Amino acid sequence: MKPISLRVVAVYGTLSDLLSVASNKLGIKASSFYNGKGGLIDDIALIRDDDVLYVSEGDPFIDPQDEAKVTSDLQGAHTDWLTLNIGGRLFTTTRSTLVSKEPESMLAHMFREKDVWGNKQDEHGAYLIDRSPEYFEPILNYLRHGQLIINEGINVRGVLEEARFFGIEQLAEQLEASIKNSQPPEDHSPISRKEFVRFLLATPTKSELRCQGLNFSGADLSRLDLRYINFKMANLSRCNLTHANLCCSNLERADLSGANLDGANLQGVKMLCSNAEGASLKGCNFEDPSGLKANLEGANLKGVDMEGSQMTGINLRVATLKNAKLKNCNLRGATLAGTDLENCDLSGCDLQEANLRGSNVKGAIFEEMLTPLHMSQSVR
Repeated sequence: MKPISLRVVAVYGTLSDLLSVASNKLGIKASSFYNGKGGLIDDIALIRDDDVLYVSEGDPFIDPQDEAKVTSDLQGAHTDWLTLNIGGRLFTTTRSTLVSKEPESMLAHMFREKDVWGNKQDEHGAYLIDRSPEYFEPILNYLRHGQLIINEGINVRGVLEEARFFGIEQLAEQLEASIKNSQPPEDHSPISRKEFVRFLLATPTKSELRCQGLNFSGADLSRLDLRYINFKMANLSRCNLTHANLCCSNLERADLSGANLDGANLQGVKMLCSNAEGASLKGCNFEDPSGLKANLEGANLKGVDMEGSQMTGINLRVATLKNAKLKNCNLRGATLAGTDLENCDLSGCDLQEANLRGSNVKGAIFEEMLTPLHMSQSVR
């Protein structure tokens, strides 16, 4: 029931006569009367002088004062303007903007009802919130129109942190997806010669270039100056390292399988536990005049070809050289204790003062030795 208009009429006759008068005066089809307290008038005798009656077309009674209050509250929710002081910058918006889009957010709880949270205000009445204004602006715009728009120069991660702080979950999910999609896919492709040369040229000669764990698989690094570079755990499989200068480089646990190091300078190199299975190291120089010895302890050198290499004093302790070719190598004073030399071709090698204690020489070839091999050098 809605009061359409006000009329003053004389009450006479029966209730039906009064309903007919009300219908004519108000232009409606009146079916019942209610008093000011919502009581249904079913007898004209119940009407007193100066009573205010409410005419209904059949709808239940609604107190006009309550209806007006509800309407006012609904309108107020949309027209109640607020000013927020975010980190010193003022933002003006409506209460409904802050509470409607994300009703479970912190902002909605702060401003759904007036002064429930006891929000602090500045001297101009703006609500004080100690957050970043540049990251808050995209959030406010999202609450206004539901679209995520971030201007150029604004860090998306900063907006994400603000969205999380204010508990705006749907926006936070959008931002997380945006960040994930913007990140380039992980690139595991090998580094090319051109890229690596650029790194070398940008690095002072006395600085250590750290290449630990990098992927150089199949790269052409031949004839480059690679001294003192840290290749620890790097992937150098099938690399072309012919005539490269690897003096004092760290190749510990590096993958050199199938690589070509023919003629490389390996003075003082560290190749502990490296994997050089099937690699070619013909004519390499491991001998450092200053006395710094190359260390290949525990390395996997199965099937390597090291023919004609200079390896005076080299440390090959507990390394695996099964089926390796070491023809005409200089192994004077080398440490081969515990080394697996099964089926290894050592013909023409110089093994003077070499330590072969505990090494496995089953099927090894010792033909055309430059110096006799004493039994005390090998016990197995």
